[in-house]
Amino acid sequence: MAKRLAILLTEGYADWECGLLMATARGDCGAETVVLTPGGTGVTSLGGVSITSAGAVEAVSPDDFDVLVLCGGTIWQSHAAPDLSAPVGRFVAAGKPVAGICDATLELARLGLLDDRAHTGNFSGQMKQVVPAYRGEALYRNQPQAVRDRGVITASGAAPVSFAREILDAIGLGSDELSGYLGMYGDEHRPASA
Repeated sequence: MAKRLAILLTEGYADWECGLLMATARGDCGAETVVLTPGGTGVTSLGGVSITSAGAVEAVSPDDFDVLVLCGGTIWQSHAAPDLSAPVGRFVAAGKPVAGICDATLELARLGLLDDRAHTGNFSGQMKQVVPAYRGEALYRNQPQAVRDRGVITASGAAPVSFAREILDAIGLGSDELSGYLGMYGDEHRPASA
């Protein structure tokens, strides 16, 4: 049976943060990507791409998916951020991975998941600034690549490549070939040869 990824997109989601993951999972790994939204309503990205939802994230079940992925976007720093305690809690209880990129890491911090796990995000002070109850400062990794610890995957908004790799590895779709393929997306950051 093909792996299934539940991808949460919110109003104002960041187009680039889950695009590579979704395309690679579907096109290269034969997985199914399913877009869910708060309340099951359609959403529009920061870049103006409108998406029709396949369902409400509030009802997502770990029995139906291998991972729950929270895409970043402007909503996570606002009072309009959805409460994902129930769906995230179900995935954690079932031992299934939960992943958050960019400002979606703030939701994982709100839920206390980053208090006792290694993690990263957009910058070290953001978690405490936005989530006063956050207690994971000593476990914050100030690095450009995604971090995976005990079923929770985090990344800054500038790390969609390593975010995709960590998620695919976590659900058993990783390989040396896939890591090489994803690695080529970072080639533009290498110095040009003379």
